[in-house]
Amino acid sequence: MTDTTNLTLPLLAASQAQKHVTVNEALTRLDGVVQLRLRSRSLTTPPGAVLEGECFGVPPGAVNDWAGHEGEIAQYAGGGWAFFAPQRGWRAFVDDTGSCDLHNGSDWRAGGLTASPGGGGVAVHSVEADVLIGAGPTVASGLSFPARSIVLGVTGRVTDTITGALTDWRLGDAISDDRYGNGLGKPLNSWVSGPANPFVVWADTELVLTGNGGDFAGGTVKLVAHYLSFAIPDAV
Repeated sequence: MTDTTNLTLPLLAASQAQKHVTVNEALTRLDGVVQLRLRSRSLTTPPGAVLEGECFGVPPGAVNDWAGHEGEIAQYAGGGWAFFAPQRGWRAFVDDTGSCDLHNGSDWRAGGLTASPGGGGVAVHSVEADVLIGAGPTVASGLSFPARSIVLGVTGRVTDTITGALTDWRLGDAISDDRYGNGLGKPLNSWVSGPANPFVVWADTELVLTGNGGDFAGGTVKLVAHYLSFAIPDAV
């Protein structure tokens, strides 16, 4: 056996010369895999600017140096790319989505908490958006809970002071316009913490901001939608 079973770390051979090369390669692999952090799982082209040791999940359609390595992890090491296959149960923090993803043996599950032997599972998501507020009585946020998700709540913060004739504002959706809070503040760093009794949305449901006592004129609010989703078992 030339590599370890789980992490495919290279093993020293008996009477091997330049042992440091093999040892350093194994340490580099460990440095990437232990406390695994993927810069992205969506880039199909290897980035031009990359730091030594950074890891990426290689998606379908990858090209150039990543071509033929779909589903593998690409680690930049020694001026080139090394590849290894993730295994069932591996977890990775993904920088560009902010999610902790779980590998079920065949693919990554975004935000995965659990995975059944057949690939089904439960995932938790926190999806963020900066909502630029325009003039008017209401603002469509562009941030939605996806169909068939279980809503947990919404958090947020005013990142650019809200202006306009309104006294304060409320946050909800088309069914209940104050579901996640009412009497919310306009000044910079005013915050939203709107937990909900968990419920299912059967269609994509957008968050809507509504002014109290007048219209919005401007400002920015960072909102985060928190929800659960279920993964269907893999096809047979």
